[in-house]
Amino acid sequence: MGDKANAHPGAAGRATAADHPASVRNVVLVGHSGSGKTTLVEALALTAGAVNRAGRVEDGTAVSDYDEIEHRQQRSVQLSLVPVSWDGYKINILDTPGYADFVGELRAGLRAADAALFVVSASDGVDGSTRMVWEECAAVGMPRAIVVTHLESARADFDTMTRICAEAFGADDPDAVLPLYLPLHGEPGPDGHAPVTGLIGLLSQRLFDYSSGEREEAEPVDGQLPLIARARNRLIEGIIAESEDETLMDRYLGGEEIDFKTLVQDLERAVARGAFFPVLAAAPAADGARQGLGTVELLELVTGGFPTPLERAAPAVTTPDGAAREVRACDPDGPLVAEVVKTASDPYVGRVSLVRVFSGTLRPDETVHVSGHGLTDRGHEDHDVDERVGALSAPFGKQQRALTHCIAGDLACVAKLNRAETGDTLSAKDDPLLMEPWQMPDPLLPLAIEAHSKADEDKLSQGLGRLVAEDPTMRLEQNQHTHQVVLWCLGEAHADVALERLRSRYGVQVDVVPHQVSLRETFAARSAGRGRHVKQSGGHGQYAICEIEVEPLPNGSGIEFVDKVVGGAVPRQFIPSVEKGVRAQAARGVAAGHPLIDVRITLLDGKAHSVDSSDAAFQTAGALALREAAAEARIHLLEPVAEVTVMVGDDYVGAVMSDLSGRRGRVVGTEQTSGGRTLVRAEVPEMEIGRYAVDLRSLSHGTARFQRSYARHEPMPPQIAERMRERTREAL
Repeated sequence: MGDKANAHPGAAGRATAADHPASVRNVVLVGHSGSGKTTLVEALALTAGAVNRAGRVEDGTAVSDYDEIEHRQQRSVQLSLVPVSWDGYKINILDTPGYADFVGELRAGLRAADAALFVVSASDGVDGSTRMVWEECAAVGMPRAIVVTHLESARADFDTMTRICAEAFGADDPDAVLPLYLPLHGEPGPDGHAPVTGLIGLLSQRLFDYSSGEREEAEPVDGQLPLIARARNRLIEGIIAESEDETLMDRYLGGEEIDFKTLVQDLERAVARGAFFPVLAAAPAADGARQGLGTVELLELVTGGFPTPLERAAPAVTTPDGAAREVRACDPDGPLVAEVVKTASDPYVGRVSLVRVFSGTLRPDETVHVSGHGLTDRGHEDHDVDERVGALSAPFGKQQRALTHCIAGDLACVAKLNRAETGDTLSAKDDPLLMEPWQMPDPLLPLAIEAHSKADEDKLSQGLGRLVAEDPTMRLEQNQHTHQVVLWCLGEAHADVALERLRSRYGVQVDVVPHQVSLRETFAARSAGRGRHVKQSGGHGQYAICEIEVEPLPNGSGIEFVDKVVGGAVPRQFIPSVEKGVRAQAARGVAAGHPLIDVRITLLDGKAHSVDSSDAAFQTAGALALREAAAEARIHLLEPVAEVTVMVGDDYVGAVMSDLSGRRGRVVGTEQTSGGRTLVRAEVPEMEIGRYAVDLRSLSHGTARFQRSYARHEPMPPQIAERMRERTREAL
């Protein structure tokens, strides 16, 4: 680990195909937007010798955030893989976006990784969304460490941040969140702020000086060791408390000096099993420097303290028919089980899939079975096909470096899997398997779009299909009631990126239009109507008369048609024609152009002509009768109501409930849950929650989550209903 007695620089070089899972480390960087994750990735790549001093690969592009959209928006919007070599290990660094709209990319990174580095800005602290991700990792036992960045800030205080991290992440055991190093400060500048120039190891009691741009190890000077004594003792006690050697604490309390090597081994084991969470400091390299502060220590923590893929249990595996299948964890010689964790499109290569191999070995040009999870409710095409694997490569910026194979535990990019989508399983074609999918957040922000031109309309369907194939957190809806194309997203930034990708990648220009909810109509009271369709214009005439009665039914009843004609006033063969006519008119609406529901339509009487009556005539008469009944009755305009559940921190419960009430919502109950959170249940008109995904995030500072489901349609308040009718009349 970074505090080893004989720490040494890693072997610089490009990451190649790994030959054994024990030599692989998969680590994901997690943290809020602006915490410095991408800068840290570049600093680690520089220290490992994978990029030049400007943080660029050979073609001059950045090692991460190289996408044009990321350049324009100045933030990460997608998962990036940066593989580096260090001290004989291959480290797959997964850089995730910090903005909440791209949590799908974060979840993919967590799925592909075996450990997580939580990046925390010393100037901003720990936000609520980062705490929630920490809890997700804790629930599955993922090993974690904390990296404090932005130490150059005038407000930065490492000791304060360590205490904040212990409070935020160590609720169960604050002594499990402790620093391994303390920063050393240089001479104060004109503003009085003393820059961090090095680190002192609490276990080794050695000084690591980065002031020259290279990591130099030295003896502490007089007076430095007493300053770290308290922190060192606390760290040793924290390590011993997690030790598997139950005699170690008694020996330590008895005054025995615990061997340094023993402490490091116990520390590494505690970190690897997710029982101890070290805090480290890091800063990017200064101009002309080869190593950033703390980067060597971080790389040694990853290689020495984080688990190998062999120590991670694979997700549940079944056969396509659902039968459980036992697969040995991370066996390169076992059956092939791999998962597509990310899908992207390259203008020259086509579809590129980032794949984590959990079992077996993936090789170029072999045929594999691709099993989808059937996300048809999100606009994804169901698929279960055989495909030939294209070239395997390791991404590095915009470059793709060829790989000869990818063993269990490693990650690689696969070209030209034209049917594979994010979340799909790759397995042997003669032994198809399916992995349990990871949980994806539901997209709850609707974006209604229209093609900008006829040329765009021709390409829209294909562009949208590719878009949702890349991002399973998007849902495509073709609303049959409003006739709108709706792209459901996680937030405004997510929607902006989707529109930009449609335009720049797929050449489709779209216009955003107001999202419409599916309104309905119903009768408020019983009414009657007479439909008379009599025409004589030469030749064969048209003759049909029918009398109906309409009465409202309970919610969810639909449309019920009843025949009560006596004496053959309407011939038997034309009664289905009347029903067809009234149902067609009900579908078109009787007041504001919205479908009619929850009524019973009773055919009471009518007249026919032996020659001029026909199926078409009675269809028309039925429609006229329903319109006349509606003209004589009060029609309710019905709006959809959603059941909404909001999981929110106790500090924001009052604000959330007040906001829901302001949206014409009815809070139907609250339920206290663990972790200082409350589940709020409410019923809210869908018209009022179109932007709730955005507004709730602002209201709760990103700490609340909500779900919605359709409950029913119910009458709209009269004043709002009248405004809707006015809009309909203006549109006509």
